Amino acid sequence: MSNLRIGVVGMGNRAGLARAAQQPEMGADVVLAADITERGRDRAKELFGADIATTADYREMFDAGLDAVVLTTPDFAHEDEAVEFLKAGVSVYVEKPLAITIEGCDRVLAAARESGTRLYVGHNMRHMPVVLQMRELITSGAIGEVKAVWCRHFVGNGGEFYYKTWHADRTKSTSLLLQKGAHDIDVIHWLAGGYTRRVSAMGALTVYGDIKEERRDNSDRLMKDWLSYNWPPSTLRDLNPVVDVEDLSMLTMSLDNGVYATYEQCHFTPDYWRNYTVIGTEGRIENFGDMGEGVIRLWNKRTDYNPDGDKSFPIQTAQGGHGGADSAIMAEFLRFVRDGGVTNTSPVAAREAVATGVTATVSLRSDSSALPVPALPADLVSYFESGQQSR
Repeated sequence: MSNLRIGVVGMGNRAGLARAAQQPEMGADVVLAADITERGRDRAKELFGADIATTADYREMFDAGLDAVVLTTPDFAHEDEAVEFLKAGVSVYVEKPLAITIEGCDRVLAAARESGTRLYVGHNMRHMPVVLQMRELITSGAIGEVKAVWCRHFVGNGGEFYYKTWHADRTKSTSLLLQKGAHDIDVIHWLAGGYTRRVSAMGALTVYGDIKEERRDNSDRLMKDWLSYNWPPSTLRDLNPVVDVEDLSMLTMSLDNGVYATYEQCHFTPDYWRNYTVIGTEGRIENFGDMGEGVIRLWNKRTDYNPDGDKSFPIQTAQGGHGGADSAIMAEFLRFVRDGGVTNTSPVAAREAVATGVTATVSLRSDSSALPVPALPADLVSYFESGQQSR
């Protein structure tokens, strides 16, 4: 079987993800890259080899004989690019979030169904060992029926990662409750086995909005060029010219299967990790650390304070970015392009994560009222649940 021909659009910080496709066991070659900047096109040669073809206009890739494309462009570009490649018959891997509006997500999903082209969304946390292990404990019945999921996200490098780039501008990201939170909202949904149908939120720009000194457009640099891990957060400089997204946010979710969930996100903590607590009718699990050297603890006996739990499960380690998730998700995508079939990720779930984040942002920026999350049309749900095959 000949290797798949892969294209990559966008040579920013996530473009390196596509290097996993070039591992010998993947059966794929990255043959074409697009970026609007000369620096980006030069970086493509650094990432994928000097022989790779490059272009400034991704539309020139439509007729290049590609089997699939990996979109690692900024979030606000995902919608249009995904729709155009799908209509051109090129299978699409689009980084999360799928889009920055609910309408944008639904447009992408509709284009996939209408064209019959395969769509895959890069929610790589569904391949992270900590999430897979917690899901396995849940599905094995270790805690009974799930009733509540809580997530605390300590985004210790938030200032460096998000407030020096376009992420800080709500016109380009909607909010970090959507952009960053889409990962965790999706994981909450997956662990809980349902989707949010009602949400309320609170939050504010509490730290980074007060830093007015030395604002800078950093679009000419990559994160590695400015990463400094300054402490405390108030000492950061070179923030994006526009900073108007919340750095502290909290939401409460009511899911369609009766599960209740909460998500808290803070971008100025000293530590950087996620903590999930899942409570069922017969116990609870909680992770401490979210990659190697971390542990998942299970409580399933009546007790008072017991910090060690009744059982402990070391979080597995794997090679590659995000605890091995980047290589695993690329392998699943390439297999999906070739053969279709069941995948850990789901375009419907990706859309539901965005819908929850968008609706929560509306609640947060108004009076924090509980708001309904609009459901995806049933025909689209059916199409993607059937493996992107028309019934």
